[in-house]
Amino acid sequence: MKVERASIPDVLVLEPEVFGDARGFFMETWNARTFEQLGIKAQFVQDNHSRSSRNVLRGLHYQIRQPQGKLVRVTAGEVWDVAVDLRRTSPSFRRWAATRLDAVSRRMLWIPPGFAHGFVVLSEQAEVLYKSTDYYAPEHERTLLWNDPALGIPWPLAGDPVMTDKDRRGTPLASAETYA
Repeated sequence: MKVERASIPDVLVLEPEVFGDARGFFMETWNARTFEQLGIKAQFVQDNHSRSSRNVLRGLHYQIRQPQGKLVRVTAGEVWDVAVDLRRTSPSFRRWAATRLDAVSRRMLWIPPGFAHGFVVLSEQAEVLYKSTDYYAPEHERTLLWNDPALGIPWPLAGDPVMTDKDRRGTPLASAETYA
């Protein structure tokens, strides 16, 4: 597995080895031993799968309690995936990292607990799968304002984003709950 550190070193872009032939391909997307060698000691408890159309923006979501580490990959289409560090003790506190994930490259993104996460769909459709290290807890879910000038995230949008009211009304970074 090839590993590239994002602009925030704890966020990793992972490129699995893909074995292809006339039948198709095979790749290993999760192996506890391999990931432990990379410093990722994660126990996943939940898998999530979303399908979205072009310009759908999901996020920036996090859980203030039961924080979730996420291993994100795209199985159809392409997205621009963003992680915002909300760990007060981190040298990258309040900074963001982003990368393109797509079904062709098969790259994955490791986002450790303590980050807000979101993405925007760049293709006509995209399917995103991600493994989580803790269960979804709606009572602890928070939404960071996706277009907060304090973050300055240059979302690659083709017009206005398609999003939920909850995402549109996220909390600005200055007043967002963060992790100790």
